[in-house]
Amino acid sequence: MEWRDQGALLGVRRYGETSVIIEVFTQSRGRHAGMVRGGAGRKLSPILQPGAQLDLEWRARLEEHLGHFRVESVHARAAGIMSDRTALAALNTICGLLRFALPERAPHAALYHKTTDLLDHLCEGDWLRPYLMWELNLLEDLGFGLDLNTCAVTGHTTDLAYVSPKTGRAVSRTGAGNWVDKLLPMPVLNETADRAAVLEGLRTTGYFLEHWLAPSLGDKKLPESRSRLVGLIRQSL
Repeated sequence: MEWRDQGALLGVRRYGETSVIIEVFTQSRGRHAGMVRGGAGRKLSPILQPGAQLDLEWRARLEEHLGHFRVESVHARAAGIMSDRTALAALNTICGLLRFALPERAPHAALYHKTTDLLDHLCEGDWLRPYLMWELNLLEDLGFGLDLNTCAVTGHTTDLAYVSPKTGRAVSRTGAGNWVDKLLPMPVLNETADRAAVLEGLRTTGYFLEHWLAPSLGDKKLPESRSRLVGLIRQSL
């Protein structure tokens, strides 16, 4: 069995003295693991950094085997954000959430492209609003999309300010009524969204990641990297 593709590196763990097992996110193969011989050595270890874009060649005797990767660097992203503590936390969160949520070897082509776009935004500096949108995309791609276009109470498409934690649907200020204290803030995704607005939006996506997505995956908790990221954004206000 053999295939070739590009992918973003999600994680690395040591395997024996000189090899490593990597997890990558590819367009056609989804989240996929494999061994890299010599991956712990001086030649390959600088390439195998989280977020790196890699050219990948995978081989195995049978499709269900772990298999081996041959890798070449396409774009090393981590080096561009090492000096930005919050961006580095975002990189760890993106990789952590994908490893947490994606089924192995199942393609998610649309999410793959949105993920690589977001990883490039991290290097460019303007990534807060794209990151919030990415969490919404992650929920949608995995079957937990929110309906943020129409008020669940009035049917109107204007003055939408809240999200129902029960249904994941938008609620207008008029429709909120006496339930306003039980509702979540509407994520603001336009150019007016500052750090405070993004943080409010992350409170909403975090609720659905924790209470909708995580339970569907069994007895698993969200990666701690996400709470660290939210904490760093809050400190920067």
